[in-house]
Amino acid sequence: MDLQTTKKLNNGVEIPYLGLGVFQVKEGDETANAVHWAIEAGYRHIDTAALYGNEKSVGIGIRKSGIDRKKIFVTTKLWKDDMLRGTQMQAFEKSLHLLQMDYVDLYLIHWPVAGKSMESWKVLEKIYKSGKAQAIGVSNFMEKHLDALLREAKIVPAVNQVECHPHLAQQPLADYCQKQGIAFEAWSPLGGTGGNLLDDPTLKKIANKHGKSAAQVILHWELQRGLITIPKSIHQARIIANKDIYEFELSMDEMKAINALDKNPQRTGPDPNNMDF
Repeated sequence: MDLQTTKKLNNGVEIPYLGLGVFQVKEGDETANAVHWAIEAGYRHIDTAALYGNEKSVGIGIRKSGIDRKKIFVTTKLWKDDMLRGTQMQAFEKSLHLLQMDYVDLYLIHWPVAGKSMESWKVLEKIYKSGKAQAIGVSNFMEKHLDALLREAKIVPAVNQVECHPHLAQQPLADYCQKQGIAFEAWSPLGGTGGNLLDDPTLKKIANKHGKSAAQVILHWELQRGLITIPKSIHQARIIANKDIYEFELSMDEMKAINALDKNPQRTGPDPNNMDF
């Protein structure tokens, strides 16, 4: 496996296992530079969302790289406000306009919204059939949300993107998704801003053994589980370091030790089972 390694989704589209996330990255040079640096370093997968407010800068960063658009996997997402207003299609077209692209590789429902998820999924199915999204999926869907969606969906989601890291391994959900043919993608793989995951003694011990950082060990743990992962950074050195994770292997005992950190699950983001929208 290397930075160019891809996973085949349930419709045959190939998604790179490692990508750059830009949640909470400022619109303007901060986002454009991060995206450009990532592509320059060899990344071919960029994840954004309408909510992030930086789709325009993501497009600028991609064009600034000089790499053919067709070689970059771009994800963006439908926000809840447009689901509640019934303006899902307009929101998608706005995202394309901001990105300055005529298609995206993956379009996701950002959060499940009671009474609106199925309606929105039908819009995504139309978008997919139009060819303006190479694949469609969901984000922050737990088993109950997926069960409800799959009862009526004509197209099975290609991806479910959720919070996932050693303190929230989400193995039951990952197993569920695998059975349904839905690729599992981790957001906040390093534990999120303000978390203490990178200071964990177990991770530090394993990192020291391999001559790596705790962050690099975590990302390799995600990949070794067969998950797609999208670490966020605005620092060029960290963006480069986050891809330097392929020339070592975690032993079975090391994987078990990291898995054991999930015994007291800790979320850094909201709980999808307890959202009020």
